[in-house]
Formats: sequence, structure tokens, C-alpha cells
Amino acid sequence: MAETLKFTVPEEYDQKPAKWFLKGYCSVSTRMITLLKREKEGILMNGKILRTVDPVTAGAQVIINLPEEESSFIEPVEGEPEVVYEDNYLLVVNKPPYMPVHPVKQHQTDTLANIVAFYSQNRGESYVFRALNRLDRNTSGLVMICKDKFTVFKLKHLVEKTYFALVHGEMSGSGTVSAPIGLLEGSKIVRRVIDSGAPAVTHYEVLYSNKEYSFVRLILETGKTHQIRCHMAHLGHPLLGDDLYGGKAELISRQALHCGEMRFPHPVTGEIIELKTPVPDDMKKAAPTLF
Repeated sequence: MAETLKFTVPEEYDQKPAKWFLKGYCSVSTRMITLLKREKEGILMNGKILRTVDPVTAGAQVIINLPEEESSFIEPVEGEPEVVYEDNYLLVVNKPPYMPVHPVKQHQTDTLANIVAFYSQNRGESYVFRALNRLDRNTSGLVMICKDKFTVFKLKHLVEKTYFALVHGEMSGSGTVSAPIGLLEGSKIVRRVIDSGAPAVTHYEVLYSNKEYSFVRLILETGKTHQIRCHMAHLGHPLLGDDLYGGKAELISRQALHCGEMRFPHPVTGEIIELKTPVPDDMKKAAPTLF
């Protein structure tokens, strides 16, 4: 687990207040700064305690000692996550379909969190399981797990995700669905487009299509529950397998949705990282003429 972060003060922050440097250069949130101020040696510059009002010096080394966290126990269950990327700050895995991300009442030991706990334990690591993006149980694809609070705060709004879906009917071109989403009256699960709902924006591009099905790339501008499923059904093109929103399950027994690409700046170095994982076999078999 990344407990200590190190930064070198650049010239443009010379003699600027430490708070400006922490927020502007290190991207440390106000909340995290408050937590660090409570730690005995939360923030150091060249080995000495650095207050947020103190000026920083160009070339000096600033060390951030992340506060210890209370462990949230998740039972390790033997398994091998498909690791796409990992370092001291991040773990990105390719989640298979039919696997929940977090333990819930009905799923206590068969989740991604359980096998990640086993995986990290075997590597001598211990960190709170924080999935920055949460895929539905039946949605496959990339899931980012942050190993510390700093990484969560740093990347919370900076991860660009691209989804791929198989939908019913022939589509063409590209477009944007800007339609508010809210719960269907009388349901605690199903969403629908409704004027009183929360704003939701989905961008789509049709990659391949025939008279029966279309393979679509989707990027979310907002991240509402069931947003892609609801918006595509609203267009009259529900996802294959998504019987909750009008899709048919004869060819695939889950919604044909996959988070296939992820792009983000590294939380410490700022390097742009781009990750990809292929569409799973069950989606390819559902519409073989498109692949």
C-alpha cells in the first residue's frame, strides 16, 4: 500500500503557500489536507513539518504521509483476478460477467472484492477495497481499485471509460442521448427517462450493424445507475440479453455490455495511461456476424 507520497517543488511554486502547492500541484483535496494536518508528521518539507500557510521552496522535497485507515474486512476467497495494470497506487482488473464487485447480502464470498483480498494478501499487501467505478454484476470489463485515499481523491473525476454494447436493431452513425433518468414508478430497480429525473448524457457511435443487431461504442458524460441500458432502450434499441429493459435473452443470458477501455493520468506522475481489454466471447458468440 502506498502510505508515503513524495513530490519535488517546481520553480513555479517557489515561495507559494504550501496549501496552494498541495492543491494545485499535488491535487490533494481540501478534505485530505484537513486529515493530514491532524497527523503528527502528515506533511514534511526536507524532513521538517510543513504547515499549510508556510511557503514552499523550489527543489525541496515534500513528503505526504497518508493517515492510517481502519481496515474493512473482506473475506479472502481463492481466485485469480485478471490484472490489466498494477502499481503501488492502483489495481485495474478485467471483471468477468456474473460477478458482483462488492459483497452484498446475497453475495458474501463470490465477488471481485473477495478474490482481490486473496490476491493482495498473497502479495503481502493490505488495503481497503475501493472500486472507483462500479460495474453491474452482469456487466464485464475494467474495474479500477485504488489502494489509498489520495488516489481516490486524485482520480475521482479524471477516469475516462469507454463501453461497448450489442443492441437490438439496425443503428447507424453517432449521436448523443441527453435525457433525465429516474426510477420507474413502483420499482426500486428499473430506471426510465422522466422529466423529473436526474440529468444524464450518453454519447454513442455505431461501429458495426446489420438488420438485426448493432455493435456500439458508448461514453458516459454522467454516471447514473443503468444509464446505458436505460438510454439505449429509450432509443428503441435495448441491449441484447437485457430483459429488464426490453432486450431478448435467447442469444446471451446477460446484458451485452462491456467496459473495454480506460484512460487516466497517473495519480503521482501524471503520465497518461490507456488500458484496453477485448470484448468477451459470450458477446462475440451472440452476434458473430458483427465480429
